[in-house]
Amino acid sequence: MHEQAYLAIGGSVAMHVAWNLLVRHQGAKTNMLWWALALHCATLGLWGLYALVSEAHWSRELVVFLLVSAGSNTLYFLALNRAYEQAPVALVYPIVRSSPLLIGLWSALFFGESLALSAWGAILVSVAGLMLLAGTAWRKDGFAALPLALAAALATSFYSLSDKAATAYLPTFGSLVGFVTVGYTASFLALTLQMRLKQGAWRPERAPRLSPLLIAGLGIGLAYALVIHAMRYLPAAVVVTFTNAGIVVAGVLSIFLFQERTHWRMRLAGIMVICAGLALLAVNR
Repeated sequence: MHEQAYLAIGGSVAMHVAWNLLVRHQGAKTNMLWWALALHCATLGLWGLYALVSEAHWSRELVVFLLVSAGSNTLYFLALNRAYEQAPVALVYPIVRSSPLLIGLWSALFFGESLALSAWGAILVSVAGLMLLAGTAWRKDGFAALPLALAAALATSFYSLSDKAATAYLPTFGSLVGFVTVGYTASFLALTLQMRLKQGAWRPERAPRLSPLLIAGLGIGLAYALVIHAMRYLPAAVVVTFTNAGIVVAGVLSIFLFQERTHWRMRLAGIMVICAGLALLAVNR
C-alpha cells in the first residue's frame, strides 16, 4: 500500500512543480492563483462534485470534515495571498511549508496518531532546511508577513488532518477531487471578494496565457487530490513533509536552469538539508 502512497506523492510533486514553474513569470497583476482556482472549479471540479455527491459515504462526520476543510482552505489562500503582498514568495512559502510540525502535533493530541522519534527528527531536519531557504529572502518587511505565513501554516495543518479523516468516507479518486473542489470554490469566492474590496474589480487586471492557465487549472486540484489519496496509507505529517520535495526540485531548477544565482550557495545548502530530512524520513518508513 505504501507504493500507492509514494506514487501519488510523486505525481503530486511533479504536477505542482510543473504548473508553478510555468506560471512564475505571469506577473502580480495576473493573480494566477485566482485563474487557476476558477478553471479547476469550471472543469475538473464539476466532475469531482458529481462524484462527491454520488459516490461518497455521506454522514454527519463527512459534512463536518468538509466544512472544516473548506474553511481552513479559505483561510490558507487569504493569508497566503496577503503574505505575498508583504514579502517575497521565497520568504513566505518555506515558512508555510513548515506545517508538518503542527500536523504531527495535532495528530498526536487529537487523533492518537503518534510519530516515531526518528520521523520527528527527519521532519525537524527538513524544516531546518526550509528555514535556511526562507533566510535567503529575509528583509525588514518580513516581520509584517510572518504572522500571515504562520496563519497559512496553521490553516494547512487544520485542513490536512480534516482531509485525512475524510478519506474514510471518500472511496474513489473522483470523490476526493470533489472534496477538494468544495474548499477551492469557497477559496475562489473569498479571493474574489477580497479583490473586489481592495481593488474594486471582480477579476484580475490581466488574463494569463492559455497554456500556463490550462496546466495550472488542471494541475492545482489533481495535485492536492493525490496528496489526500496518499494520506489513506501514511500519516498526514509524513505525506506533507514528502511533498516538500517539490521545493527541492523547483529550487534546483531555479539555480541551474533559470540561472537565479542570488544567495545560491545558501539556497543550495537549504535544499541539501531538506533532502537529508526527506532521506531520513524515507529510510525510517
